[in-house]
Amino acid sequence: MTSSAPRRTVLAVALAAAAGVATPLAHAGAEPRRGAASPAAPTARTPDAAAPRSKSLVDYHAWTTAADWHHGRNNGTALAHGARPGIRIDHPVGSLDYRDPHSGKTATWEYATWTSPVHTLQVPATEAVASWNAHTPAGTWIAIELRGTYSDGTRTPWYVMGRWTAGDGEADIRRTSVDDQKDGKSSISTDTFAVDDPAGGLRLASYQLRLTLYRKPNAVHTPTVWRVGAMSSDLPDRFEVPASKPGRVGRELDVPRYSQEIHKGQYPEYDNGGEAWCSPTSSQMIVEYWGRTPTREDLAWVNPDYADPQVCHAARHTFDNQYEGCGNWPFNAAYAATYKDMQAVVTRLASLTDAERLVHAGIPVITSQSFLKTELDGAGYGTAGHLMTLVGFTDNGDIIANDPASPDDPAVRHVYKRRQFENIWLRTKRKNADGKVVGGSGGVCYLYFPARPTAVQRRALASVGVR
Repeated sequence: MTSSAPRRTVLAVALAAAAGVATPLAHAGAEPRRGAASPAAPTARTPDAAAPRSKSLVDYHAWTTAADWHHGRNNGTALAHGARPGIRIDHPVGSLDYRDPHSGKTATWEYATWTSPVHTLQVPATEAVASWNAHTPAGTWIAIELRGTYSDGTRTPWYVMGRWTAGDGEADIRRTSVDDQKDGKSSISTDTFAVDDPAGGLRLASYQLRLTLYRKPNAVHTPTVWRVGAMSSDLPDRFEVPASKPGRVGRELDVPRYSQEIHKGQYPEYDNGGEAWCSPTSSQMIVEYWGRTPTREDLAWVNPDYADPQVCHAARHTFDNQYEGCGNWPFNAAYAATYKDMQAVVTRLASLTDAERLVHAGIPVITSQSFLKTELDGAGYGTAGHLMTLVGFTDNGDIIANDPASPDDPAVRHVYKRRQFENIWLRTKRKNADGKVVGGSGGVCYLYFPARPTAVQRRALASVGVR
């Protein structure tokens, strides 16, 4: 059996430099106009999960609180009060005609914006990935942009990191990343900002994010954004990573098991069918671990002869129309956060010790990795990019993973050797089957967790830089 890897390349691959500038306000192609509580944790066998780590090469920063939203610059947006404070449209500040490149339709939208304060990086970065949690009723959408300052003092353009809506009905745009964004120093590859020539020493020193909230003119509904942030990093090129020692082991979380392979050939309009759905299949496993499920009405469109229709639903609602796949990392996180009282982020972890802290607290980890068939015993396939869910550790510290690249649901549970798994997940360089040096994900993961995590979960998340 072979893995059905998504078509996206891994994060570490930099694009060739080229001239060009991204358009502001996420209006490329537009004509602007004025105007469940976790299971109980076992007794700890290592120091407290909140113990501080050494200076990290990964920085995840987010805006989530009422104070965070007030510190940003509102232009037509206002605080959405409640248990989860966010921002919403208070009054539109303009409108635009947006021609959807994927549907071919042109529609008028009114909008408002929120711009974050500048976030200065403790360790200047070569890469960044934004992620967000939002409610986008039918007829609304959001655009997420990043603008940075380089270590040489110059600025990037406003880069579009995604145009997002949860739905895909007649009233909605087609969810999309934006290609061909570059300024001769950095580029956007689907969901990832990357400095073109890291060896030259240029780095991203700081950044800010801008949210543009859209709705139909004079509509009552508004998008609401509860979380927006970015993971930035500067990882060394490495084929091998240091091995961690088993610590908090001997726990397995009760995560549902879903195979992508049983969906082979289904709904080929979404990334050529289910054999490519490793990312949404993994996302759906974790969504349901937290006790969230699509409604019967949500699944009414799925062929009733298909097993696990919720996996088809996840594929449809993570699909990136530009990338033509379901492997856009932030789109998967945004999908998970459409469920009631769920949060989701894209970040990187430094070692399996970090993953142990999270699993010990009841938080599974969706990991991104690429490897040859010979590099992961028991997988039975090789892949240029694959997502699976880390759900536990054996007593000796090996990995228990729900691997969607399995022939059926009962076969999804795998035990992988700790050292093999840690290296293929955390490395930034590897050799493919042709002996060519290519990139590795460098520990990229999705973390999904409740809006109100337990104290143990908050400490575990804080230990890996997520608040």
